[in-house]
Amino acid sequence: MTDNKGQHPAAKLAYHRQNAWDRMSGGERDAAAAFCEEYKKFLGTAKTEREAVAAAQAYLVGAGFRPLSDTAMLRPGDKVYTVSRRKTLIAAVIGKNPAASGFNIIGAHLDSPRLDLKPQPLYEEDGLALLKTHYYGGIKKYQWLSVPLALHGVVVKGDGTTVSLVIGEKPGEPVFTVADLLPHLAKDQMDKKMADAVPGESLNVLTGGIPVGAEDLKDRCKLAVLERLNKLYGIVEEDLISAEIELVPAWMSSDVGLDGSFIGGYGQDDRVCVYTSLRAVAEMNMPERTALIVLADKEEIGSTGNTGMESSFFINAAAEIVSRCVPGYNELALRRVLSHSLALSADVNAALDPNYSEVYEKSNTARLGCGVVLTKYTGSRGKSATSDAHAEVMADIRRLFNSAGVVWQTGELGKVDQGGGGTIAHIMASYDMDVLDCGVALLGMHSTFEIASKADIYMTYKGYKAFLAS
Repeated sequence: MTDNKGQHPAAKLAYHRQNAWDRMSGGERDAAAAFCEEYKKFLGTAKTEREAVAAAQAYLVGAGFRPLSDTAMLRPGDKVYTVSRRKTLIAAVIGKNPAASGFNIIGAHLDSPRLDLKPQPLYEEDGLALLKTHYYGGIKKYQWLSVPLALHGVVVKGDGTTVSLVIGEKPGEPVFTVADLLPHLAKDQMDKKMADAVPGESLNVLTGGIPVGAEDLKDRCKLAVLERLNKLYGIVEEDLISAEIELVPAWMSSDVGLDGSFIGGYGQDDRVCVYTSLRAVAEMNMPERTALIVLADKEEIGSTGNTGMESSFFINAAAEIVSRCVPGYNELALRRVLSHSLALSADVNAALDPNYSEVYEKSNTARLGCGVVLTKYTGSRGKSATSDAHAEVMADIRRLFNSAGVVWQTGELGKVDQGGGGTIAHIMASYDMDVLDCGVALLGMHSTFEIASKADIYMTYKGYKAFLAS
């Protein structure tokens, strides 16, 4: 038996991944385009975790949020935020329901793979001034060769004053680079495994070549660089020991493809989820439950340190919020709030790349343009170090997104034995809250130019907004 269109009735029972562009009206496509233009501006101004926090804080203040420390009591509709060490941020909109009913929480991370300067980075060798680096996070080292790099960071001088610097972003401003080995001399290098071809200690950044002083002076090019840094920023070499300076790609994000359907840029893991969650919480007025976003640091190196999700900054901020909402606050009240909370771990996933299809299991891999990705579990191989979302949680989010017109799909991070990765989901789950990974699919994750679909970015924002409002 078939229907009038020749389709068997059983076909209606099957699940089919949908293309988000097919589901979007002309007006929604225009809204997605406008949203992504603002997102590209954010990517350009937030290339480090400090810059991302500063940009997020400015956006929240413009949306009517106040510092949590300035508020003694919190009432429904209040909008507050708190920042820790300029590298983490938590923002909340107090909901109609009592805090004891739990919060709706979205957690994303601000940091991205990069090259950090070592504490004593500047040296001269064979008439060239160079900077030593220590790579941060999981990178393919060869991808950082022969690309224009910009210096971003802060220097705390010996007198305690702080100097911010950005070099390499303005038109006409010099950039930096790690020179690659010419192919004419790369026989031995090209015989090595890709992981071994570029040692980490070879990621030294070309910084100067004009000498200063008399010819018998030692390290004349290094001294010329120090002289210029002192003239521009008033710093001396010892000040670099108390500095946090990062090297990031000097280019801005761009539309990709003749139809402009994609965005390419540095740091979309995970600032695409930072921006979409930031916009979502900023547009909350009176959610049913308190809506809260957590923007954490250090995820790319294991969420460690006192700005990573493993630290106490989240629980401390949650306690401050709950204590302003619950009369007679105590630790048990906080534990009950967190236990009744529902969280989305907002992080990216891998999109199917036809050039490397052999590493993906196609039935369970996300596609660019097919909506926000729901990831039941991450981890590696046997689900190691993951938070495996319960079936009830998957059903709740699936139902919510369907009712809100959010195009979604599911995804895994490659074939079971191929590799894997993690998020902050398992850390959030340690507070006894239910957690589901939910974010944007990327091509070229952890590269210097990651690719995301504009449709997926917009659907992620739309999904986060529906979640926080529910």
